Amino acid sequence: MAAKRKSPVKSRNPDLIRGVGKYSRSQMYHKRGLWAIKAKHGGVFPCHDPQPRAPAAAEASITPGTVLILLAGRFMGKRVVFLKQLPSGLLLVTGPFKINGAPLRRVNQSYVIATSTKLDISGVNVEKFDDKYFVKEVEKKKKKGEGEFFEAEKEDKKKLSENKKENQKAVDASLIKSIEGVPDLKAYLAARFSLKSGMKPHELAF
Repeated sequence: MAAKRKSPVKSRNPDLIRGVGKYSRSQMYHKRGLWAIKAKHGGVFPCHDPQPRAPAAAEASITPGTVLILLAGRFMGKRVVFLKQLPSGLLLVTGPFKINGAPLRRVNQSYVIATSTKLDISGVNVEKFDDKYFVKEVEKKKKKGEGEFFEAEKEDKKKLSENKKENQKAVDASLIKSIEGVPDLKAYLAARFSLKSGMKPHELAF
């Protein structure tokens, strides 16, 4: 049995001619009762504040110590060790730098492939690393003289750079101890991942 045809929906403001409605905007405002809604809420239309989104959790296969392959950016193809997930949802990773040149950095989990290789990083202290650590600080200084200003700026950059170098060395030292305890892992991390002719990405097991 054929379904009954529904009657067409009638518009509250039918067109007199194409693009020109029968009622004006102010007439429709009253016709739809918007004035009553506005009056009920103190002269403004009610609105709902957007709920803040929680940072996306890392995939189940990405746990601290998992070796990841970077798919984009300056270090594309490098294998890195996942250290922890930051409050922003980004992943904190490192090469370590001493092995493959990949420093401590934040990456989006959309641009990594998790491998089945996992490392014990219980001896690595990463408490000091958060999102603020990777944000460049811009300090407002009083300009007393161009030469003095640029000298002070160079000195601050040097101190910041030295501090990050020391932090990288500390993390590398702890990681390398664990890496050296696993046969061939050091060479595996040092090698850059790449696809060769004939390789099918969907059939590869990482």
